[in-house]
Amino acid sequence: MSRRLIAVTALVVAAAALTACSGSNTPASTSGGESSTSSEYGLAKDGTLTIGTEGTYRPFSFHGDNGAGDLTGYDVEIIEAVADKLGLEVKFEETQWDAIFAGLDAGRFDVIANQVTINDEREAKYLFSTPYTVSPGVIVVAEDDDSISSFDDLEGKTTAQSLTSNWNDLATESGAKVEGVEGWAQAVELLRQGRVDATINDKLTFLDYETTNSPTGLKIAAETDEAGEQAFVFTQDKDALVKAVDGALDELRADGTLAEISKKYFGEDVSQ
Repeated sequence: MSRRLIAVTALVVAAAALTACSGSNTPASTSGGESSTSSEYGLAKDGTLTIGTEGTYRPFSFHGDNGAGDLTGYDVEIIEAVADKLGLEVKFEETQWDAIFAGLDAGRFDVIANQVTINDEREAKYLFSTPYTVSPGVIVVAEDDDSISSFDDLEGKTTAQSLTSNWNDLATESGAKVEGVEGWAQAVELLRQGRVDATINDKLTFLDYETTNSPTGLKIAAETDEAGEQAFVFTQDKDALVKAVDGALDELRADGTLAEISKKYFGEDVSQ
């Protein structure tokens, strides 16, 4: 073999070796597939996003087939889509609401996915993702009632409200007489019977009821100017994970996935 051929062969081998070394240092994409950066998120289990959720909060986190089926729901499907974007497996830890923040603080899971509303008190202690649910309060009336079209119209009317809820305060401030009830189901029953004029509640609650029980004979008469925003919750040491989740949510919003999941459960896009 000539010296020239030997030299060329050596250069080819060296180039191949450099290429192989370079390839081994290239990080895997964090958008789908396996993630080589999951360890920097400080996960409870590397490669797995561990999620705290109630599992009894329909339609957000619940078991289908009358409680005997797999865990599903609006929040469940969205966090699963986020994890898929990040190349992470998912593991759900079903926890009662009263203990869910303690579980997050103790490191039992990495994130809460359970329709947690952003407020000042929680923001002082926790990190939140960008909201994936936006929902105003609404006045619900019988579909043939045109006497109420604003909160001012509640003056002298009777509404059905849980006495410990923020909606009770809003009804009272609007001048309504309040009939105390245990919850949404009882309020709707009184409204459909014509025993009250209206009820105030979260828009998501009405949309879920309308989607699963239509036709209901009810309608939305007015909405609050401000809307509640719900987001995923993290401890304050999870800044890298929050940024990654926000990036995944941006992608899911852009490709229509959030809107698709919203319409499945509520009949319209409630994600923004």
